[in-house]
Amino acid sequence: MDIVGATVVVTGGADGIGRRVVEALLEGGARVAAVDRGADGLARLETDLGVGDRLSTHVVDVTDRAAVLALPEQVADALGPADALVNVAGVVHDFTPVADLSFEAMERVMDVNYWGTVNTTKAFLPVLESRPAAALVNVASLGGLVPFPGQTAYGASKAAVRLFTEGVRAEHQGTGLHVAVVLPGGTATDITTNSGVTSGPTADAADSRAARYLTSPEAAAAKIVGAITHERPRVTIGKDAALVDLLGRVAPATAVGLVARLMRSMLK
Repeated sequence: MDIVGATVVVTGGADGIGRRVVEALLEGGARVAAVDRGADGLARLETDLGVGDRLSTHVVDVTDRAAVLALPEQVADALGPADALVNVAGVVHDFTPVADLSFEAMERVMDVNYWGTVNTTKAFLPVLESRPAAALVNVASLGGLVPFPGQTAYGASKAAVRLFTEGVRAEHQGTGLHVAVVLPGGTATDITTNSGVTSGPTADAADSRAARYLTSPEAAAAKIVGAITHERPRVTIGKDAALVDLLGRVAPATAVGLVARLMRSMLK
């Protein structure tokens, strides 16, 4: 799909990978509607980028279904009908075993990661289906392929995103709507801070034990945009994601042990 002149909606667009996706799309000639719950972050985005009417910003929490259902019309009024939707918004929880994790924490990651993705997908599907060429890209996670101790509920939410996306893709075979799922590994962003997480690996790539495993948000964004422009149905991001994805399919027990050891070393 050609993004030049296309209208692309990006959730989680104010910070981290989402912001880099917004920047990459604008550099590629797209019009972008950045959606985020943080008004301050969106204001900074507008000021920093200074691209005028090619960028619209929308302060919306993706768990607020009524607000999400109003987005397609708002985007159309600002930039024209959506040609693509990229769901980046997501949160993690404290690195805590399920036995010690509150129901509230588990519900929050499911509400944002899974139901937020469902809300936006359902809201924009009628518009995307009406376009001659369109794309839906949902960002899941390596944690949705194999279990990561201490992030079990997060992994479950991302596994749900993955299968939901693959189901939507199956339903749109042979149509003008391209559907892709993206599976990032470790990425150098502030998702832990933005999620209110107080335990686990930090996002500071300079000092973290996990530094050698992390992908830059710019590189991750390039892969996500590539899922649109090259119509790739399934994209892994990072060497860690590629390795664990392969091991998870050919030697699942080995993959579980490898990830468990890696997590122990990162959390020291």
